[in-house]
Formats: sequence, C-alpha cells, structure tokens
Amino acid sequence: METKSISETQEIIQDNLDYTLFSWSKQKGIAPIAVKYGEGVYLYDYDDKRYIDFSSGLMNVNIGHGNQRITEAVVKQMQEVSYVTPSCVTKVRGDLGKKLAEICPGDLNKAFFTLCGATSIENGIKLARLYTGRHKILTRYQSYHGSSNGAMTASGDPRKLPVDAQQAPNFVHFDLPYLYRYAHGEESFLADTVAQLERIIAYEGPGNIAAILLEGESGSSGCLKYPAGYLKAVREICNKYGILLIMDEVMSGFGRTGKWFGFQNHDIVPDMIAMAKGLTCGYLPFGCLMVSDKIAAKYDDNVLPLGLTYSAHPVSCAAALETLKIYDDENLIENAANMGKYVEHRVEQLKSQHPSIGDFRNTGLLGCIELVKNRTTKEPMAPFNAKPDEMAVMNQVAAKIKELGMYTFVRWNYIFIAPPLCVTKEQIDEGLEIISEAIAIADAYTEC
Repeated sequence: METKSISETQEIIQDNLDYTLFSWSKQKGIAPIAVKYGEGVYLYDYDDKRYIDFSSGLMNVNIGHGNQRITEAVVKQMQEVSYVTPSCVTKVRGDLGKKLAEICPGDLNKAFFTLCGATSIENGIKLARLYTGRHKILTRYQSYHGSSNGAMTASGDPRKLPVDAQQAPNFVHFDLPYLYRYAHGEESFLADTVAQLERIIAYEGPGNIAAILLEGESGSSGCLKYPAGYLKAVREICNKYGILLIMDEVMSGFGRTGKWFGFQNHDIVPDMIAMAKGLTCGYLPFGCLMVSDKIAAKYDDNVLPLGLTYSAHPVSCAAALETLKIYDDENLIENAANMGKYVEHRVEQLKSQHPSIGDFRNTGLLGCIELVKNRTTKEPMAPFNAKPDEMAVMNQVAAKIKELGMYTFVRWNYIFIAPPLCVTKEQIDEGLEIISEAIAIADAYTEC
C-alpha cells in the first residue's frame, strides 16, 4: 500500500501541534500559518503564499520584518561577549541607557532592563510599592498589562478571569468608558470620568495607593480613547496625593502612536515607563523599566531590591540600540503619524460602503475597526468577552482575512489595523482592500 507523503508545511505545523503549546488558544482544531520568512510588512509561508502583516506581529514589529541591521548588530555583539552578569557592565548597556534617557522626557533617565513587557510591569509595581511604602495599585478595566501573575491581576482584560482565584492582592480597578458607547454626552465625559477616579481614591484611601498604572494608549482592549484632558487630570491627581504614575508603553511606545511614547499625545510626564515590544521589535525578547531620577535617588545609598539573571543582556541591548537608530534613520515615527492620517481617511471612506462599521479608533498606527449589527443601537457584532458560539460572524470575517493573504489581530468585534511603521500608502490600500472584502461578510448580518 502506497504511503502518501505530507508536505513540508504540513509536517512543520504538525510538529508544532504535537509538541508545543499555543498561547490563549484551544490546542485542537487550530490552523496556524507556518512562517518561513518575513520582509518589510510581509510574511511568507512554506508554500510561498504572502501575507500582509497588518498587526505588526503582536503590535511589536514596528521596523518591519527581516531588517538585517539587527542581525549584524547582534552577531557583532555575540562575537565580543554574549552574556555577562548584571553586576558587570558592557559598553552597549551604557550606550542604550544613554539613548533612552535622550528619548524620554523630563527626568526619566534611569533604565532597569528586563526581559519583556510583563517583567517591566512587575518591576514597576514592585518599585512603586517599595518607594512609596504604600500597597495599592489602581488600574483600568479593559486594559492589558501582561500574563505573569501580578501583571495579569493588574489587567482588567477578561483573560484573567480563569485564574482569578490566584490573583495577586491589592489591585483596585476602575471603569473608564469610551466615547462611542458613553450615553451621557461628550460635554460631561471628562468631568464624569475624573470624578469617578477621585471617588475611588477617596474610598480606597489616598495614603494607601502607591501608583496608578495606565496604558499610554489603549491597545488590545479595542484602542479605547481617553477623554481629552484625562491623563493631564490623572497626573494632577497623582501629584496631589503623592501617588506615582506608571505608563505602560509596551504596545503604544516607540513610534506606534506617531510619537516616541503614547502618553506624549497627552502632554504629560509619568514617574515610570514600562517598555518592551517596539524596543527590539521582537527581533529578541527584551524590556525596560524607565525610572525618574527622583525615584532612583532613593537607592543611591539603599539596596535596590530588583534583579533578573538576564537583565541588561548584552545581545538584546545591541538589538535595542540598533533598533532605536533605525527609527531615526528611516524616519519611522514621522511616517507612522502620516500613514495614520491616511488610514483614518481611507477607513472613513469604507464607512460609506459598509453598514457594519460602527466606529474606528486610531492613534498613529494603533487602531481598530469596531463592527456592529446596528449603527443606531450600536449592538456589537460580537459582545465583550464573546463565547465561541457568539463569534460565528467574526470568525467568518477573520477566516476571509487570512484566506485573502493578511495576518492581523481580530478580537471580539474588533479588527486591528497596526502595520509596521515602514508601511506605504500603497500597502495600506492593499490591506484595506482585503479588510473591506472581509467586512462585506459582516454587512449581511446588519439591521439597516
């Protein structure tokens, strides 16, 4: 009996399914893309099918795929030294710290290097408690800060619900509505949200609160916009009560919003910045907690009780330093701002074609389309934290996007638009044409 051979692609996928576990997914019945290589805004599989990457991986490959400048920088560093303990120093560690101090506003001049976004958040929370002597951390529902225990508890994302019984203590969440679904009018939006935060601080006791932790710009929760003036009001509240302000720039940092950091769109300066993703654009795992001089000074003569075996890993430092140079050399932050405006213009045109497009929220190249069944009632095409049987329509939309040659993040009733910052108008048109064809599926389920 003749045995039918399987393709290289099938074998690669099957080995991954048989011997590895997949994040945030059921483990059976999935069909991942077997990526062979990437170049610019495109990914290619082993059958030479091309996918335009419209979410920059997980909103992290800001410089695009396959940039060999990173390869060369990493190889050069490895030829010198691949690892030293964090108590030793390397030239690249100091160069990177100095460059980050130049980029960051105010007195944010001290870098504690971590391994990823979650470890940046964990160390920020720990340092805030140590510095202030307080224990409570305030965070927003509909936010995501990482999957480690403390970072997941800090998140308001429903992915934390299955492990709620193991959550870390002393996190307090508050609700921050977004304008598209706010029923009380734009004129009262800012005042209501600030008053709510003030009430929660009063209830919890301002002397108990170490920090307020917020994303620079909302990401995977749906790119939910802050009320205009909100972060300025939060900064003033923190100053009033001696509360630290930690900005999570893991997703919104490094040009993603058209500025180095998302909070710079709101004209504030925090006390700490948690970074990762765009710091090395996924070429190597790496993160950083940027700390103000004021906080760092406490540990001039006191032991700083933070530590990681791979903190300031020289190879990752080399990747990060070269990545920062690429942002400058290729004018990627300016391009993100310009292409973001172009995306907004083009999606506005799509709204007239597709009755299922309810809202589009975007800052730079961090945006998402929200699909609805009815524009008047704003009933979502899939509800918040949708169950599998509530995702039927959106699963069809996502499948069509993949079939047409696009990789992007589809969650509940959201389609994310966050391509690499090197994207061109022509590539945006290419991507939006795919999304438009897929959204036509959802249009059939609208109530006009």
